Amino acid sequence: MSRRVVVTGMGAITPIGLSVDEFWNSVKEQKTGFDFITKFDTTDYKCRIAAEVKGFEGKNYMDFKAAKRMELFSQYAVAATKEALEQAGIDMEKEDPYRVGVSIGSGIGSLQAMETAHSKLLDKGPNRVNPLLVPLMICNMAAGNVSIQFGLKGKSINVVTACATGTNSIGEAFRTIQYGDADIMAAGGTESSVTPIGIAGFSALTALSSSDDPKRCSIPFDKDRSGFVMGEGAAVVILEELEHAKARGANIYGEVVGYGCSSDAYHITSPAEDGSGAATAMLNAVRDAGIAPEDVIYINAHGTSTHHNDLFETRAIKLAFGDHAKDMKINSTKSMVGHLLGAAGAIEFITCIKELEEGYLHATVGLSEPGEDCDLDYCKEPVTGEFTYALSNSLGFGGHNASILVKKYED
Repeated sequence: MSRRVVVTGMGAITPIGLSVDEFWNSVKEQKTGFDFITKFDTTDYKCRIAAEVKGFEGKNYMDFKAAKRMELFSQYAVAATKEALEQAGIDMEKEDPYRVGVSIGSGIGSLQAMETAHSKLLDKGPNRVNPLLVPLMICNMAAGNVSIQFGLKGKSINVVTACATGTNSIGEAFRTIQYGDADIMAAGGTESSVTPIGIAGFSALTALSSSDDPKRCSIPFDKDRSGFVMGEGAAVVILEELEHAKARGANIYGEVVGYGCSSDAYHITSPAEDGSGAATAMLNAVRDAGIAPEDVIYINAHGTSTHHNDLFETRAIKLAFGDHAKDMKINSTKSMVGHLLGAAGAIEFITCIKELEEGYLHATVGLSEPGEDCDLDYCKEPVTGEFTYALSNSLGFGGHNASILVKKYED
């Protein structure tokens, strides 16, 4: 029999707050994190807007020397994990460290380290490249650094599924605990790709918003949407086996009850046009939870603000839920923080937990008039009430589809 898995801690570094409380208060105030890029000169770039993390200092969360040996994506992950472990009240001296693991992914790792090293290689030759380039750059180092910083000696993995990374990371941690390979997992995603090559690459792909208006750039499901806005940050949750959490008197914020995946096997960037892949992932998560599709009335959509994603995800929801889809509430957290790539699913997971806890579904900020065939209820305004389940979708380049279903905790 599989074991029940609950959420006992959360941590976040986002463009609208450097903690879960700051982030959530900003969500309720409908604050957005969009502004002109400050990290480099964007004069020659088609895209000049991003959702940058402001005011973050690695040394505020870890030893200064340790911070210097980490790139920003790893620092964000360590900072978010620190908050999550503290909120969960985990005392590692009382835990078997081999039963506490890590599942924290990054879609890209450090583009900054690659850019710096490439410039040095061209200007000064191969012998001047930083000896630490590889451990600074590779994307598993977020999980590695979290494990090292906090003494977590259990399973340590880095799932890389592009924009589905955060959701897959939490889902795989859920499975790990469910089937007895760990009692506690720090799980989530992290990203810091607001860099010259990051913005240039996604711009060349025509994936980024062409808007120069910070108030009308990331507008999921809107008829004027023109692409996603690059965000950055990290979100990490502490997942724990229920009896283990109860035995130590932990606060329980929610329960993970279903996880479903699929692959479109269709195109490297476009979702399947009929929505069949994403629909299958959603239904797999619902079946995993042992509930009926009609029991789910809220979805936190992938909702990137690209033409294809928003249209095809809408089709997927209709395909999965049939006539019930028109009665569902759907929103996109990316309307406030942009697209955090590998961290997107993780911050959206935290959003779902907070929404169920408070009975408050946030608005899809900036949504004015839904686009053609985007004809569901996308929460133009916040919705209050009692909600039992939240389904969170993440759809990644390469056709990776992941859905995770969380439930308001009941003993």
